[in-house]
Amino acid sequence: MMKKITVLKGGISSEREVSLRTGAAVEAALKAMGFGVESVDVKSTDLLLPETTEVVFICLHGTFGEDGELQAQLESREIPFTGSSSTACRLAFNKLRAKEKFAEAGVPSPRGGVWLQDTLWPFPCVIKPVAEGSSIGVHIVRSNEDLLRARLDSLAAGKPMMVEELIGGREVTVGILADTALPVVEVRTKDGFFDYTNKYTAGCSEHLCPADFPAEKTREIQSAALAAYRALGCQVYSRVDVMVPETGSVQVLEVNTIPGMTELSLLPDAARAAGISFNDLCRRILELSLELRS
Repeated sequence: MMKKITVLKGGISSEREVSLRTGAAVEAALKAMGFGVESVDVKSTDLLLPETTEVVFICLHGTFGEDGELQAQLESREIPFTGSSSTACRLAFNKLRAKEKFAEAGVPSPRGGVWLQDTLWPFPCVIKPVAEGSSIGVHIVRSNEDLLRARLDSLAAGKPMMVEELIGGREVTVGILADTALPVVEVRTKDGFFDYTNKYTAGCSEHLCPADFPAEKTREIQSAALAAYRALGCQVYSRVDVMVPETGSVQVLEVNTIPGMTELSLLPDAARAAGISFNDLCRRILELSLELRS
């Protein structure tokens, strides 16, 4: 299975810096295992690959990474790649379409819909881009002042927005590998919610893995995450963000088809708790993807 691997990192999205870190970590792991690896810092949608490329390991987050466009290009060129298909990536990246699929499959998810400048929605709520990652552009709205700030920011960004009820409780995430849920990770931030700064700044958040829940609640969280993954048709691996309120059922927020693989990322934490080292995680993602597309 010793293929010539091209790692795609960087990218054109607002998550470029995180993608560079993910790509560097994956590249180092693959080289440590003896794979022939080249890396490409992607700076446009005009994708140029080394002629030796036999398989692509995708480490691009956000636009032209998780939105399905890159995967569609690779599919059309019949080049094997890691992770989910273009169809699944498109569904997961568009949070409104994902929410529709969740509803069809009976996956619990917060009530929400399209948000326009004159949309009226009871406080507290969440206003966020329909298609964006790493909590970029997310606003927790508890007052008219928060709402005004969200309106101004959304106008400046010029992106479609959605509104969703705010679910209180404990924030957790579940890694999925080979159609199996990994141990639940609980995220606790020192200040505010789990936004871009708290995700990627050392010391701003802590990850508790496995999360301290009763066995029955853990099974409920993992079951909901796996159901969300399957509802979108995801493949190989993903990470599912879930809220666990004090009462009532857990609520799935979103599915990330190219989760971070940095030193502060959640999926590697979950894998380690399941006895899977970072190198082994990269190897298994590669092997599973090749089995799927060979």
